[in-house]
Amino acid sequence: MEGLEQWKVLAEQWKKQAEKWSSQALEHIQAEKWSSQALEYIHQVPPEQIYAAIAILIFTSFLLILVRLFKRPKANTILLSGLSGSGKTLLFYQLRDGSSHQGTVTSMEPNEGTFVLHSEKSKNGKVNPVHLVDVPGHSRLRAKLDDFLPQAAGIVFVVDALEFLPNCRAASEYLYDILTKASVVRKKIPVLILCNKTDKVTAHSKEFIRKQLEKEIDKLRASRSAISAADIANDFTLGVPGEPFSFHQCQNKVTVAEASGLTGDISQVEQFIRDHVKS
Repeated sequence: MEGLEQWKVLAEQWKKQAEKWSSQALEHIQAEKWSSQALEYIHQVPPEQIYAAIAILIFTSFLLILVRLFKRPKANTILLSGLSGSGKTLLFYQLRDGSSHQGTVTSMEPNEGTFVLHSEKSKNGKVNPVHLVDVPGHSRLRAKLDDFLPQAAGIVFVVDALEFLPNCRAASEYLYDILTKASVVRKKIPVLILCNKTDKVTAHSKEFIRKQLEKEIDKLRASRSAISAADIANDFTLGVPGEPFSFHQCQNKVTVAEASGLTGDISQVEQFIRDHVKS
């Protein structure tokens, strides 16, 4: 009896295998039939139409490749730069959460965050976040600015309006270096010169600061143009030869505004950000 049962099991397995082979054979026959019909149809189509279809396919593929290569996400990074002690970190916190964060110290590493501006958190509808970077102002750490320039939509150069005159030369040199960077000039990255701490009575006005910066940069331009080309680290020169320097001569847009990070009067810098990082 056991032998008979084994034979029944084997027979059932052979039957299933035979059905499988039969199904595969039918699929193969059907595939050959479809292939034959396709070839027959292709032979009936005029060669000109086939060539045209191939050309359209190649052209479409080429366009898709170009779109992928050149379509880049819109820049949404705003860089806060300037000398140490100008109030960049205070502005960063005001823009982020509306707080002055009393007791902040000079940053040795970039403060960085992506967020909706504090003043826009109560707005209805979609508001695009801003990637804000507070770049340290210490001379040995300013090179970190270059790491963020490829994504920059704008640069806010913060100036201490209260202690401007003692720092005028140093601020002008730093600003000169930014305005002559190849990535800034070629991409025409807009720059806002933000005169901070203007809530103080003895703070200098933005017009005075603008004029003094232009005078100092004009001196820098003259002195650096006298150096041999091999010693010049900057990528581009500023201004028009034979004319006194002014910011409107720059290839990128340079504007001047006022703010007070301590009191939260930052509407002009917020407007600059929104002009260049669209909601």
